[in-house]
Amino acid sequence: MLMSRKNVKMRKRTPHIMKKLILIDGNAILHRAFHALPPLTNKDGIIVNAVYGFFSMFLKILEDQKPDFIIVCFDKKTPTFRKELFVGYQAKRPKMSEDLVPQIKFVHEILRHAKVEIFEVDGYEADDLIGTISVQAVEGKLDGGIDVYIVSGDRDLLQLVNQHVKMIAPVTGLTNMLVFDATAVVQKYGIKPSQLVDYKALVGDSSDNYPGVAGIGPKTASNLIKEYESLENIYKNLEKIKAKNANLALKLATDAEAAGLAQKLAQVVLNAPITLDIEKSGIKYLNKEGMIKEFKKYGFKSLLNRLNNKQQAINNEKRKEPKSENKQMTLL
Repeated sequence: MLMSRKNVKMRKRTPHIMKKLILIDGNAILHRAFHALPPLTNKDGIIVNAVYGFFSMFLKILEDQKPDFIIVCFDKKTPTFRKELFVGYQAKRPKMSEDLVPQIKFVHEILRHAKVEIFEVDGYEADDLIGTISVQAVEGKLDGGIDVYIVSGDRDLLQLVNQHVKMIAPVTGLTNMLVFDATAVVQKYGIKPSQLVDYKALVGDSSDNYPGVAGIGPKTASNLIKEYESLENIYKNLEKIKAKNANLALKLATDAEAAGLAQKLAQVVLNAPITLDIEKSGIKYLNKEGMIKEFKKYGFKSLLNRLNNKQQAINNEKRKEPKSENKQMTLL
């Protein structure tokens, strides 16, 4: 029996609203801020340029991305498992500037006063914590789902990019940033995010001081991965490669062990010993008053103005909202 449309109650579908988690690579952003800004000092003559730059970017991320959750991950001083795998790992990195060292502690203090969730674990890099949290967040089956945005200048983290994980990478200074999704990674590097580890297994990494296959550069590595898809398949097809280019096959065979080690060093860990409780990182817990108090202590007047302007804008929006609406808002 047919029913008239007016007698049929149409059920409204509730749209799934994706939540957003911001994961900040604390050390990478601190280093970038330190080298991007002149040596600013507070009233006590203490250099705080990295602290100022870090929180300038922190506020910009909040303003632009309007996340539901935010977490900052840091490296620890203790050697990581990669140092145990390869004693020369990061051996040629310059010693951290004495002006930057105390600023790491200052940033930690401000984040704690602001009630921002921090992760750092002995034996693991911030990259590994970011990778682990990304997996746990996406697999956590949060109502409506979640998208993860990694904030870092470390291109190693591009290997984590997928359907639900993107990367926000500073390009110049602290404010000009690019968002990398999987398509952008392919356009930039010619290979998929998941293939970047095998790419580094072939070319190595001078900044982390580990070799790949001697004599293989970016173009050759990229072409090999495009044709054979993975490091494993490249070595499975060594005879085929030899028939085409005996010299290239010899290079691959000679440094097979180095390539395997480089692959392990380049791979971001996805099962670090941490457990994510996503609700604890909710932006609703951000303590604006604690942040204001710390900014005043350091004399960050422009950051205070940004906080106050943002809060005023939120208050104005709140006054416009109908009383019946219960709209979630950030504290900043």
